[in-house]
Amino acid sequence: MSKIGIIGAMDLELEELKSKMQISQIVKKANMDFYEGTLSGANVVIVKCGIGKINAALCVQILADVFSVTHVINTGIAGSLNAKLDIGDILISKDALHHDMDVTIFGYALGEVPQMGFREFQADDNLIQLAKTTCEEVNPDLHVMVGRVVSGDQFISSKEVKERLISNFQGDCAEMEGASIAHGAYLNNIPFVIIRAISDKADDSAEMDYPTFERAAAKHSARLVENMVGRI
Repeated sequence: MSKIGIIGAMDLELEELKSKMQISQIVKKANMDFYEGTLSGANVVIVKCGIGKINAALCVQILADVFSVTHVINTGIAGSLNAKLDIGDILISKDALHHDMDVTIFGYALGEVPQMGFREFQADDNLIQLAKTTCEEVNPDLHVMVGRVVSGDQFISSKEVKERLISNFQGDCAEMEGASIAHGAYLNNIPFVIIRAISDKADDSAEMDYPTFERAAAKHSARLVENMVGRI
């Protein structure tokens, strides 16, 4: 039987999902509250991991070790790196990578974790397709696309950095947890997908746009996850 781990970095990314689930227990580990129960008829564990890559990686390992989840969905918001992705649109990960990993001096590609043998962590094809078709049904007024998530421990808010992430990694959106969730899911052989609603353009306007649009964007992503989990 499937058990789906749903990870968000912040309360606003999860509050709507938690309000609609039937909670059977709350388990506290590593200062995180894991809400176990059902959502849309599916067995789920919903957790706020906190912001940043280390928090995200720890969270995935707990979901694997303590809850034996069979799938991982990361829901939340991100800054757009793709001109075709506007504020409020949805990005579904085809893959994810660490944009702040640099061991190029030893011959690795920029963004490649040493000794992994690859740079991009591939999302699960079935989850990608399910997320896309579900989004088209429940968010018909939103533009949805499949693309690349690039993650690092920094909020991207300058045009110069944005252009570098596009040039070096061909990223479609930038945020601070997805690649670590992908990395942890890969190491534990757990299928994953990252769902990101766009809250800002990851440029010089991000500082103003993010607080304005973060809540609405998070709701778009949560609506998709709520309707998706029952179909896994």
